[in-house]
Amino acid sequence: MIAGRTLAGIAAVVVTVVAGAVFVGLRTGDAVAEQRLDLAHGGLLYVDDAGRVRQDDHVGPSCQRVDVAAGVLACLRATAVPDQAELVVTKPGAEPRRISEWGLPSRVRLSPSGRLVGWTVFRSGDSYLGGVGTFSTTAGIFDLDTGSHYGSLEDFALIMDGKPYPAKDLNYWGVTFARDDLTFYATVRSAGGTWLVRGDLRARTLTTLRRNVECPSLSPDGTRVAYKFRDGDRWRLHVLSLADDRDVPLADPAHLDDQPQWLDDRTVAYGRDKAIYAVPADGTGTPTLLRAAASSPAVVR
Repeated sequence: MIAGRTLAGIAAVVVTVVAGAVFVGLRTGDAVAEQRLDLAHGGLLYVDDAGRVRQDDHVGPSCQRVDVAAGVLACLRATAVPDQAELVVTKPGAEPRRISEWGLPSRVRLSPSGRLVGWTVFRSGDSYLGGVGTFSTTAGIFDLDTGSHYGSLEDFALIMDGKPYPAKDLNYWGVTFARDDLTFYATVRSAGGTWLVRGDLRARTLTTLRRNVECPSLSPDGTRVAYKFRDGDRWRLHVLSLADDRDVPLADPAHLDDQPQWLDDRTVAYGRDKAIYAVPADGTGTPTLLRAAASSPAVVR
């Protein structure tokens, strides 16, 4: 492990939160307009091509990645400081938190309860591969209820093929949470390969489940995981059944570079070619365009 890659740096700031709605100040010149995001009654949030969160005609904060759960809004964005990311989490009834992190924004996810937030950043110049232009990823988890910081996933024990895996060249990204606020899934990379891992926050362990997998997303009912699966030199959207290990390629064969998001238990959304699409989770149908000039879909359930 590299101590310098452990996540740190937490501070709180105050914004206004009322009955599941978030009022966000957006500065245009010297004027500030307030927009109301409804985080309680369903709908799709996304990041537009100007880098702002949108919900129908409402405009929220500047973000590069956004997620929402149980009235909690998580916004991961770059800052004016080079190679610096900021995670702002707005939770009803509590002061929002700002988590500063060295790196470029990559992924953010909340647990279904809104209690846990997980994020990923890219870090240039901090790679086990070495050389100019190399980078690594770092993923962390924070408990908004208790204030517990779980640090980097690199500090967890990795179990591969039933045995401890002590390699030092580990990179983690793409966290997704189960409803118990203890179990989560993520990606690990080592020795040129990637694996889907299941994490246990209480035991601080990660167990490999399947190879050639990236960016998992757990279904709302907790029974399946959507992810990118390596198909030759491309990454294609697949869904895995956790009960019987059945893996299904979905009906969009295009190369994917995104962490998918479930619209409901039957439909998976994802960003591709600067737009958001949706496709049935059982492998049937065809892709449907949801939003043009958009990315990072998030669902108010």
